[in-house]
Amino acid sequence: MSRHPIFTEEHEALRASVRRFVDQELRPHVDEWEDAGGFPDEVFRRAGALGFLGLHYPSRWGGADGDLAAEIVFVEELARAGCGAIAMALSVQTDMATPSIEQFGTDDQKARYLAPAIAGEKIAAIAITEPDAGSDVAAITTRARRDGDCWRISGRKQFITNGARADFLTLVTTTEPGTGHQGISLFLVDTALPGVSVSRKLRKLGMWSSDTAELALDDVVVPAANLIGLEPGRGFAQLMWQLQYERLAAAAASVGHADWVLARTIEYAGERQTFGRPIGRHQVLAHRLADAATELEAARALLYGTAWRVLQGEYPVVEISMAKKYCAQMQNRLVDACLQIFGGLGYMHEEPISRAFRDARLQRIGAGTDEIMNEVIAKRLVPSYDDDRA
Repeated sequence: MSRHPIFTEEHEALRASVRRFVDQELRPHVDEWEDAGGFPDEVFRRAGALGFLGLHYPSRWGGADGDLAAEIVFVEELARAGCGAIAMALSVQTDMATPSIEQFGTDDQKARYLAPAIAGEKIAAIAITEPDAGSDVAAITTRARRDGDCWRISGRKQFITNGARADFLTLVTTTEPGTGHQGISLFLVDTALPGVSVSRKLRKLGMWSSDTAELALDDVVVPAANLIGLEPGRGFAQLMWQLQYERLAAAAASVGHADWVLARTIEYAGERQTFGRPIGRHQVLAHRLADAATELEAARALLYGTAWRVLQGEYPVVEISMAKKYCAQMQNRLVDACLQIFGGLGYMHEEPISRAFRDARLQRIGAGTDEIMNEVIAKRLVPSYDDDRA
């Protein structure tokens, strides 16, 4: 496949560098880490030392002065490890917990949180979801109350990726209950502070080596200097801006993961013999591979086309939602089709396709469910669609 116009020779050199990192330092350990239910913190430090955690951030804070295309390269190539958990955990660091710091934070906040996150010296988590508030951000109940030069924060968060080992949280709270979106604020919360605790580590269908936690915050005293932007009530706009980049990263992960799964399946289809010939030469399976490859290229085109618009300075929310949804759905269809080609072997724990099947399902939930993406798209397509909705 020829290089897409959004990628330069520098991007392809980066791709080769990330691929070496994945092939030499991640993939050989994936099975061990998955069985252990976690990968070492050293992965963050190593990725930071190689310059991979700040590709699209300014060099002033330790970044590479790169662009969105560089980040897409990084996320796609991480998927070649054959383990969605690693790509997800590192993407939380680069595309979920830190973009709002760089875009809206003060220089002091960037020095204390963004720079060490880029270096891999601090692990970050984004804390949004609560037991009774997921997609409906305005319904969160975690509360921050002003107390002199500090804020006191209490609440519960769940399904927090990196939550069990994070050094800090980019935390979504309400500072003015009852005001909906207008009362939302973002805080940077050190997990070592008194009152922050891991209620429990959560077991998941897939993404086994990525830690996911339920967190408790009990009267946690946070300096006023840790309110992102220093002015309360701006958190919802900050979060919605950040989510667009998170969703593009999720789409890139889906494409990269599907690409790896398809390549592995084509390889297997050339090796496995039935009825005297490789199974890939049976028309029904060859056509199944053709359909999967076609869908993958359609998703890739949507992702890259949307990324190109962002690189031109646009803010295409509808297309970002389309890309996130379609790429995740494509990934799930493709992995299901490929597992079928593996037959009984594909259902076995030792075959990576079984892990790919488990890992893929989260892509249609995290960073905005299919249903939320459809809501975003519908509001832009259908006049007055939202008029009768509270």
